[in-house]
Amino acid sequence: MTNFIDENFKLYNSDCLKQLTDIDDNSIDLIITDPPYNLAQFMKGRQTNLKKMRSNFFGDAGWDDDDYDVWIKHMDEFFKHANRVLKKKGSLILFMSIIKVESLIKLAEKHKFYYKTTGIWHKTNPMPRNMNLHFINSTEAWIYFVNDSKTGTFNNDGKAIHDFVETSLTPSNEKKFGKHPTQKPVTLINHFVKILSNENDTILDCFMGSGSTGVSAVELRRKFIGIEFNSEYFDIAKNRIQDANPSDVTLFDMETTNYV
Repeated sequence: MTNFIDENFKLYNSDCLKQLTDIDDNSIDLIITDPPYNLAQFMKGRQTNLKKMRSNFFGDAGWDDDDYDVWIKHMDEFFKHANRVLKKKGSLILFMSIIKVESLIKLAEKHKFYYKTTGIWHKTNPMPRNMNLHFINSTEAWIYFVNDSKTGTFNNDGKAIHDFVETSLTPSNEKKFGKHPTQKPVTLINHFVKILSNENDTILDCFMGSGSTGVSAVELRRKFIGIEFNSEYFDIAKNRIQDANPSDVTLFDMETTNYV
């Protein structure tokens, strides 16, 4: 597996939980991440044929079909490491299916995370699947925690900010290097980066996917650390972040240099 680094970001093509052990304590200001929702077995049990509705259905991709107990164990380990690497008062935004929120709040509180709220991302142009049979699925949940404190960075400029974010789906120009089945638009990630961090802070996404969090971070002049296990998605993320990077510094391949 190949890793990349420059002065603004570090990208690791690696397993999330293994790579997290190499990140220094109290070194991260904000985590924004989109882990597997553990819905594949649930959807298969409902005989929902999503594969015919869109390409690369997560339930057939092999990365979201763990048994519930295995998924809970992995998420418990994630929160343990997240508590360690995040600074005190650092924030965590976790995208998640609404039916799994309560389980994750319990795990997070076990590891000293203070639960702030569950918010909603509303997609203004969702695919109208089965529109004559039931309500169109146009929302996803996000959970907001603060590490080992009740308050953290919150740049609201004196304005009331609701726990409801509305954007379109990821535009085609953000998929020029390739597609990811659950790719988030950069506009959505920008919302959280601007409010919950400051310039030169370090942002971590340990389920990096196609790299939207990294693109947002470098464009808004934050440092970024990204971890992605899938080599195809890692390459998409690397190309996107490199393309967005405001620095003229050349990328270094960490397998052939001494950079760590």
